[in-house]
Amino acid sequence: MGEFKEQKIVVIITLTESDRILIEYGVRLATIFRKELCLLVHSGKKSGSIPENCSEQLETYTLEISNKNPGLRVSQLIISKSNKKLPDYLADEVEAILILTSASSFHDYSSAVEESPIPFLFIDENSNEISAFKKVMLAIDLRTENKDSALWSSYFGRFNQSEIVVVAANDHSKEGQQNVAQNIVFTKKLYKKFKLSHKIFKGTKSSLGNSFEALDLANSSGSDLLIILGSSTITPIDRLVGLPERKIVKHAGYLPVLLVNPRRDNYILCD
Repeated sequence: MGEFKEQKIVVIITLTESDRILIEYGVRLATIFRKELCLLVHSGKKSGSIPENCSEQLETYTLEISNKNPGLRVSQLIISKSNKKLPDYLADEVEAILILTSASSFHDYSSAVEESPIPFLFIDENSNEISAFKKVMLAIDLRTENKDSALWSSYFGRFNQSEIVVVAANDHSKEGQQNVAQNIVFTKKLYKKFKLSHKIFKGTKSSLGNSFEALDLANSSGSDLLIILGSSTITPIDRLVGLPERKIVKHAGYLPVLLVNPRRDNYILCD
């Protein structure tokens, strides 16, 4: 696997019209973070389910991207692997740091998100404009894993000069308040270290409703990226009625949602 050494932004494509917007997003993020762009055609079934013209279409995409972005490295990947095992493979073997896919495919990749050591970015494939990622909304609740999502917000601040708006949960229990406060202290120190533009607001919702409040504020304030943590525990009832993050992605509209998995240690972006 010697060819996979540089960290990559991976875009899951389906060889359909929706590829266009996803690839444009991938190009923008690969340019922002100065990483390689990897176009991935993925089948969770047998290899025979991958279209015959797959390689040719990938070559066409790669040529178009390279012509428009001469300095950008672009690679291709065709995988037949279960959704659940996909993120670990991409992280360990491909050096992926971020996976882009369509918002409409959340259900297909929900099991992958739950096991992923790298974030998923869900994009509305019907978008007409590409986000500049200049105004980032970050939800902070009582969980210690918020450090991972705060770290990702700082990447956008450092590499894209993005303004970051933090919505802190407003918990009622003393322990909950202390945990939120500790996460905010960490986040403030992180932003101060890199001299990042930011604002921190105390929300009106507890940790249970914090992500939904952040979504509402993101939409009302013109934010162009929402960063949230996924669910730490997933019950049979959650699977029956739908996970909160699935509802957020569904109702985000054209707003990209970066979903960080709190159930796994997350890989970090190398400078």
